[in-house]
Amino acid sequence: MMAITEFQKIGVGLMGFGLFFLLFGVLLYFDSVLLAFGNILLLAGLMFIIGLRRTAHFFFQRHKFRGSFFFLGGVSLVLCRWPIIGMLVESYGFVLSFRSFFPMALAFMLSSVNIPFLTAFFPSSSSMV
Repeated sequence: MMAITEFQKIGVGLMGFGLFFLLFGVLLYFDSVLLAFGNILLLAGLMFIIGLRRTAHFFFQRHKFRGSFFFLGGVSLVLCRWPIIGMLVESYGFVLSFRSFFPMALAFMLSSVNIPFLTAFFPSSSSMV
């Protein structure tokens, strides 16, 4: 079992507040200040959790460069007070960056939760147990 450092605990808190401000900014009709603050807190939390070098390595990998460009471009558009366009660009970059992760997350959700109408559409051929 790995021990969680104090920096990682701070990072989890920053990411939690970042998600809160992003959600609150969307609920208040794309308030640009809340969305910008949420984006900054989310990126700072990620840096605290995995470190500055790993964060830079994640965003600037060769096969994820286009997704990172759109994600960070969306963050900069939100910071320039274009929240709706910025969130759309940021969402597109998020999907591009994490598209290899989505099938694994879907398989995990389907294996851990028994929902009959979902398992009819996505039959699982192998068990993750």
